[in-house]
Amino acid sequence: MLFDTHAHLDQEEFDENRDEVISRASDAGVTRIVCIGTTAAASRKCLEIADRYEGVYAAVGIQPNYVAEATEGDWDEIVRLVKSPRAVAVGETGLDRYWDFTPFEQQQDYFDRHIRLAQQLDLPFVVHMRDCDADIMEMLREARHRGPLQGIMHSFTGDETMAAECVELGLHISFAGMVTFKKSQALRGCAAKIPADRLLIETDSPYLSPEPVRAKKPNEPAHVRHTAECLAQVRGVSLQELARQTTENAKRLFGLPSA
Repeated sequence: MLFDTHAHLDQEEFDENRDEVISRASDAGVTRIVCIGTTAAASRKCLEIADRYEGVYAAVGIQPNYVAEATEGDWDEIVRLVKSPRAVAVGETGLDRYWDFTPFEQQQDYFDRHIRLAQQLDLPFVVHMRDCDADIMEMLREARHRGPLQGIMHSFTGDETMAAECVELGLHISFAGMVTFKKSQALRGCAAKIPADRLLIETDSPYLSPEPVRAKKPNEPAHVRHTAECLAQVRGVSLQELARQTTENAKRLFGLPSA
């Protein structure tokens, strides 16, 4: 059993074949998927998808690159949606210095809002980071002073030092298809050292197709198996053990039954 902890099943790439995509995931052993919201509207759609398909859950939030478009009404909607039965996490949130879509201070404001909401409701939050590792860590340290943290460093691309501090702060480390790329030796070395009980896997569908299906677009949850196989190899465990451990980690983090 595999658990794809981060997929954008709401996106238009899947509108014509969502049933088939989820069926292929099931055939590949992917029994649970978290559909990740990036805007208030996307978060609503993620919840609708979660209501429709067994084994699919939702995270609701406003991703940093969409924050500039958000209104206070959108944030109020996130606060309302997160209380839905199929919502298991807050996000995707975080910071991004690569794209210049949202002023950085505004990104920081919304990242702080998401973390505080997650702490208030005792839910995990999902962290997007791009070209801003130091900024992310500064805000996570500050948030930890307020109370416990639980969440996911999504599609992790940092180094071993950063990963170790994230684990110390209470977070899980999730790897997507990038860890399978030929150039990603350092990232695989980092993945090999993550504590077993803090390791997660994801696709970030429709993005980041893993080797050996990197040329296939869009990426889809069934392909999380390739990332799991890569991680099992670098960690020196069987695919079955890697799948069991990461699925149990995800269930525990999202508050889902272990059965």
